[in-house]
Amino acid sequence: MADYGISAGQFVAVVWDKSSPVEALKDLVDKLRTLTGNEGRVSVENINQLLQSAHKESSFDIILSGVIPGSTALHSAEILAEMARILRPGGSLFLREPVETAVVNNSKVRTTSKLCSALTLSGLVEVKELQRESLSPEEIQSVQEHLDYQSDSLLTVSITGKKPNFEVGSSSQLKLSLAKRTSPPVKPAVDPAAAKLWTLSANDMEDESVDLIDSDELLDPEDFKKPDPASLRAPSCGEGKKRKACKNCTCGLAEELEKETSREQASSQPKSACGNCYLGDAFRCTSCPYLGMPAFRPGEQVLLSGANLSDA
Repeated sequence: MADYGISAGQFVAVVWDKSSPVEALKDLVDKLRTLTGNEGRVSVENINQLLQSAHKESSFDIILSGVIPGSTALHSAEILAEMARILRPGGSLFLREPVETAVVNNSKVRTTSKLCSALTLSGLVEVKELQRESLSPEEIQSVQEHLDYQSDSLLTVSITGKKPNFEVGSSSQLKLSLAKRTSPPVKPAVDPAAAKLWTLSANDMEDESVDLIDSDELLDPEDFKKPDPASLRAPSCGEGKKRKACKNCTCGLAEELEKETSREQASSQPKSACGNCYLGDAFRCTSCPYLGMPAFRPGEQVLLSGANLSDA
């Protein structure tokens, strides 16, 4: 009991599960109440009901989970996060859990390293292993019954972790010096030799000792050739029997198809012999099929009846 560091006046939570022996749980709670005294408190919670217990943040100084002899509880990420939430800043968590000594894929029982990582991800610090023990025959049977798991490479590990000395979501004001400067900032000294080394004047351009590279020499003959517009098209642009531009076409196919459509529309419109059909009867010839019809705009579609299409 001294390993947990429990003293008078502390609030302690004991987490148990269906594999915990009832007599061992009662014996542990009685010993804890003796240590905490009248000013302290010992709460007993079932691991499956911990998330629904609605404890306030920072409710307990110490949480003991799975420490009851014979217990084979597994701690999920949600349970560990809830324990970290209800711990007071600086409080400690002690848990005991069966672990695998060999890496097994898709195993519900974790290795010690994965269990320590889970405690760290829940927000605890100073996570460390305290003790390893072999499973007793009763615990092996409990693992098979309550966890539906069987393995010859199981051990029981005791691990502890602490909550940082601040609450999750807490904030602190930063002290920034915003006083006005009475004097301008001092610029660092520049080595004249270094400044001269990195300075290139117009006179240096005519100096034969300065080796300048012609930018055209960096290009290959292939770089001067104008690319074929077809090579600039995306693989899906214009594919298939019907030419069709892809979305956000940048190769010019969309504009080309638009021009072709405009030309087709212009060629499909009927041509007038006199060119004045749309102006009205005063400007139409005697054989105009639009005689008797009101004037219309150029390019506007006009429907002729059967009587208008008969020969004059």
